[in-house]
Formats: sequence, structure tokens, C-alpha cells
Amino acid sequence: MLCRLASAGRSSAKLVAPLGCLVSRQKHTLPDLPYDYGALEPHINAEIMQLHHSKHHATYVNNLNVAEEKYKEALAKGDVTAQVSLQPAIKFNGGGHINHTIFWTNLSPNGGGEPKGELMEAIKRDFGSFANFKEKLTAVSVGVQGSGWGWLGYNKEQGRLQIAACANQDPLQGTTGLIPLLGIDVWEHAYYLQYKNVRPDYLKAIWNVINWENVSSRYASCKK
Repeated sequence: MLCRLASAGRSSAKLVAPLGCLVSRQKHTLPDLPYDYGALEPHINAEIMQLHHSKHHATYVNNLNVAEEKYKEALAKGDVTAQVSLQPAIKFNGGGHINHTIFWTNLSPNGGGEPKGELMEAIKRDFGSFANFKEKLTAVSVGVQGSGWGWLGYNKEQGRLQIAACANQDPLQGTTGLIPLLGIDVWEHAYYLQYKNVRPDYLKAIWNVINWENVSSRYASCKK
């Protein structure tokens, strides 16, 4: 399933770019968190962070490596059927790895509040106010059916910010072309142990640990 753009006037989706040669590559590894598992408490507790990072993200990394190894073998054999059959696993686990790698840096024990500078100006330009932006991204994230992500992305062609919802582990840029700036994981493993099935409470809490310096840095980089 492709991502759904919340603020686009028309549906926009790009297929994942063709896979490059995987014959010579290094294996993907689980990135370290830039803070301790308990650093985001009381907003996200240590048990959730430990399981989310060391189990769930690690599983995506391991499964991605396995799928890519099988893909390399299929390439060597010229087995197109096997190559096609492996692409969903690469998309799912590769997306999971990409999404979580962004997610960890989007959070900080020193986060919360509001962004400053160019990012805040862009938010006001494209959403009217920070409050409107926050309300819209929260609503889109709450509204994800089943598992998925809420995103703030940058549309480079139009030079503006957009909000999108992605199902499962669909990577934002690979499926919409939007450059990811801020991702909110709304899979239940991201919050259930603390917030049960009350996703809105989790979304209310996560704004207290958003790392606006990281989001601003991503925005500045994608404009170059």
C-alpha cells in the first residue's frame, strides 16, 4: 500500500526506485540511540524504547540483510521471478529500517516546544500556524488505519511542506517523493505498553520530546 498525502491536491505516488547492484555491499546495522532508553520518560517509557529499538528495529535490520542476500543470489542466477518475489520483503524491512533510523533522531529528552527560524516560517506559510500544523499532523497520525506512520515531508518540486500518512513501513520518500523531516510511528509497539490502545494520548505526549533541532537540520539540508 502506498502512502496517502494529506495536503496534496492530487494523489502522488512514486514506485520504489529499481534496486541497484547488491553484489558488493556492507550489511545494514542497528544504529545506536543518541540517548538512554529511559531518557524520554515520562512521555515514552524505557521498556517501550528498549523493545522498540533492540527488538523491533533490530528485526527489520536482520530481515533486510537476509532479503538482500537472497536478492543478490537471485541476481547472480538471473532469476527474475525470485527477484520480484523478494521486493515486498525488501520494501517492508528496508522501510522499517529507514523509518526508525529517522524516528530515533526526531526524538530528544531535550525536545518539545516549537521550532524556530526557517522551519517555523515554513510551517506558518504552509499551514497557517504551528497550532494548525500540530493539529493536522496529529489528526492524520491518529487516523492511520492499523499500523503506519504520520509524516511531515518536504516537496522539493513545489518548495513546500506536506503532511502524509504511510501504511505499514512504507518509506515516505520511496513511495511519495517527499523528503522525510519528521516521522511519528503509530504502530502499537511504539506505545501500547504505556498507552494501551489510546493512540491519541500517545500522540499528545510525543510532542513533548520532538527534536526540533533535528527536524530543522533536515529541512535546511533538503533545501540545498
